[in-house]
Amino acid sequence: MNATSELTFLGTPLTAAMSILTVLLTGGLCYYAWRRSGYHKGHGLLEILRFTIVCLIALLFNQPEWVEEYRPDEKPSIAVLYDQSGSMQTRDVVTGRTTGSPPITRAEAIAPLTSAATWAKLDEKLQVVIQPFSSTQPGVGSNLHDPLAQAADQVKNLLGVVLISDGDWNEGPPPVQAASRLRMKNVPVFTVAAGSPQRLPDVELLNFDLPTFGIAGKAVRIPFTIDSSLPREYVTTVTLKSSDGETITKDVRVAAMGRTNDWIAWKPNGTGDFTVSLEIPRHGEETIPDNNTLSAPIAIRQEKLKVLVVESYPRWEYRYLRNALSRDPGVEVSCLLFHPGLSKVGGGNKDYIKQFPAGIEELSKFDVVFLGDVGLEDGQITEEQCRLLKGLVEHQASGLVFMPGFQGRQASLLDSELKDLLPVVFDAGQPGGWGSRTAGHFELTESGRRSLLTKLADSQEDNAQVWEDLPGFQWYSAVTRAKAGTEVLAVHRDMSNEYGRLPLLVTRTYGAGKVLFMGTDGAWRWRKGVEDKYHYRFWGQVVRWMAYQRNMAKGESMRLFYSPDQPQIRQTVALSAHVMEKSGEPLSKGEVTARIVAPSGKAETIKFLSQGDEWGVFQSQYIPTEPGQHQITLACKETGATLPATFFVQGAAREQIGKPARPEVLEEIARVTRGQSVDPGKVEEIVQKLANLPLPPPSIRRLQLWSHPLVAGLVVVLLGAFWVGRKVVGLI
Repeated sequence: MNATSELTFLGTPLTAAMSILTVLLTGGLCYYAWRRSGYHKGHGLLEILRFTIVCLIALLFNQPEWVEEYRPDEKPSIAVLYDQSGSMQTRDVVTGRTTGSPPITRAEAIAPLTSAATWAKLDEKLQVVIQPFSSTQPGVGSNLHDPLAQAADQVKNLLGVVLISDGDWNEGPPPVQAASRLRMKNVPVFTVAAGSPQRLPDVELLNFDLPTFGIAGKAVRIPFTIDSSLPREYVTTVTLKSSDGETITKDVRVAAMGRTNDWIAWKPNGTGDFTVSLEIPRHGEETIPDNNTLSAPIAIRQEKLKVLVVESYPRWEYRYLRNALSRDPGVEVSCLLFHPGLSKVGGGNKDYIKQFPAGIEELSKFDVVFLGDVGLEDGQITEEQCRLLKGLVEHQASGLVFMPGFQGRQASLLDSELKDLLPVVFDAGQPGGWGSRTAGHFELTESGRRSLLTKLADSQEDNAQVWEDLPGFQWYSAVTRAKAGTEVLAVHRDMSNEYGRLPLLVTRTYGAGKVLFMGTDGAWRWRKGVEDKYHYRFWGQVVRWMAYQRNMAKGESMRLFYSPDQPQIRQTVALSAHVMEKSGEPLSKGEVTARIVAPSGKAETIKFLSQGDEWGVFQSQYIPTEPGQHQITLACKETGATLPATFFVQGAAREQIGKPARPEVLEEIARVTRGQSVDPGKVEEIVQKLANLPLPPPSIRRLQLWSHPLVAGLVVVLLGAFWVGRKVVGLI
């Protein structure tokens, strides 16, 4: 740092002339007074002091300042900041070098600007510092604020900034805030926008919702979404490929300038871990073929779900339900038939049990429980058993199906802990429900049309027609309305009250499990003319829908489930673990942890908290920041058991490829800082503008002597000395 200093005056010529005149007059008067004293030595010293005071005051009257100027030894610096975020991999920059040449990526387009050779002409005058910002790592977004805010601190003697980006940002404060601070420091920002502000002709496969696991021999319905920016619709063939070599195709009509939702069915035959990919062929007008394929893993199992059916009388609904479940190869059914009036419970074959499961250990084996026309009566279920059923659903993610009957026994459950699980409000004046000679019919709600639970046909239109044509029912439960927080899938087509149509098929989530209310006992009639086609399919879907979470991952002594079952990126995932001791009893207290490894390899260990001593349930939360398959290892310190599992996170990465550039963001930054937006192809223009930037002014420090306290103190001291001197020589 070079420094120079000088004494300057702010006075005008008039003040200077007046000061000189005052000094001359004072000098004459001082000499005259000394001569009158006979050239007395003491008088002479006193007049010299008088003259000195007047000279000092005359000097201060012209406002003297001591100015120090500092100039840095280093050359001024230019910071070249270029974007390395994932969106810079978008292939939408048309070079025009050759006709028909494919577009290049934004990163390739700005590559010349990231080379030191591009800025070599500035080396004599300026020092160029080239720095990247953001990253292509999964889960990392684009931040334009921080690089601008930190530039002045990280680069010494900053003269200007060159910001090279597509303008897309999704992290940090608005970049214009950092631009405002740079303007206060007189640092202009020259922005270079990379990428097309309009989306190029493209067909993108946005997502396809593949479940975490499927069942061998059971069709998996896979919805997908296609986004097109083409100006006209067209028909394409979507291809699904599994890792075992199976290929399935489906023709889809892709809408113009919009999104198309459709689905494709895949029926796995074997078991194991598979990778399924979905692909759409490249369109002739498409410029970005990189986003036409998606892949996801799925585990195919050979299931064996345990179901408990509790009923009072063997009514027709019970008989056909029992037959449907017992003939399902993936279900192991146990039936408890109380049959009031008999000395012992009903039964007669291997499906029947003699009593309600005793204790948590026996009851926790069941994935789904059906409660028929039973209640809190002698010889039926007890309040303690109701409490256990509630805990089974709430803590262990089992399913509970309410199937009331014309005896109205389920109304007594309102006096038990199962009251909180019921998704509907019963009509207290008609516990036995309503019967009619005229058959009633279901009508699907909007939620019911979308639900996989009510899918009795492959397409939505065909499914709605199937439900309209189903044989009717001649009894339905007397309910007034569905409770808040529930989802009504079907209502009575004809009957309504002050709350609207009477709900007949209602679901809800309670704790970790699911609850279903079936308000009629006529589902067995669906077999009319079609045998088991719809009846078996419906109840099979109910059982698997309710047992889905509970069977996500299980071992001999540990079970892991999470919600939602298809988590999205940056969505909180609730993790629940059911841990058993070596003796088979639920673990009351312990140290349960999970190590989660993201697709990028980033690992994180989370701890679970116990939710009570009785059920052995531990819970935790995790927020995924990356899409794709995550590996999770559950471990318990007390038992030494571990459980490996996987879950797949849906959604696009924070940095998306294919989105249009945002040059308006960069233009605002340049405007605020009094810089300029420059086309990336005009490199020489950028260099010339930087070379013409005025050098930063030197740092100046001014010391105002005329108003400095020390100078004022000196004047006071001299005046005091002059007064004392007059007394000494006898003038006072």
